[in-house]
Amino acid sequence: MDLPHDNFSNQALSAEQLPKINQLNQQPLAPIYPKVRLALTASIFSILLIIGVLILNQPIIPLPDNATPIIHNILLMIAILAVVILIYIYFADQKKSYALRELDLHFTSGLVFRKTVSQPILRIQHVELKRGPIDRKVGLAKLQVFSAGGALHTFEIPGLPVEDAESIRQFIISHKDANNG
Repeated sequence: MDLPHDNFSNQALSAEQLPKINQLNQQPLAPIYPKVRLALTASIFSILLIIGVLILNQPIIPLPDNATPIIHNILLMIAILAVVILIYIYFADQKKSYALRELDLHFTSGLVFRKTVSQPILRIQHVELKRGPIDRKVGLAKLQVFSAGGALHTFEIPGLPVEDAESIRQFIISHKDANNG
């Protein structure tokens, strides 16, 4: 009598037989993405610094004498924080990449702590394209991938050219349908 588990195989694999994650054909994000993030972040910090300078120099409400050095120190900390964050964004965004294969999608990010998120295409519940006003202006999109059983997105690939994001989304949808049918 043949039982269904008679054909089941669960052979042990050695580390040498496993696919190498560092051998993925990683694709960089759109070249404009880091520039847009830098410009947006610099704009936000510039606005904060301008507000601080305006508060210091406004003639309407006199500031207490002890407030001026405190505001100067806050402005200095904001400027230092801005420089550190801008440097981090510049280098971290250069390291972000993605890889799409027949059966899975990968996203790699992180500057100090590298992280690669992998999702089998058959486990993808749905895929969304997100485009804010700045994304629309520069022709970028974020691809959000939702796995089965999760309420929140599994991961997001930012900074994709709209055409690439739409193509990846369509590939995942058609590939899922072909394998589920």
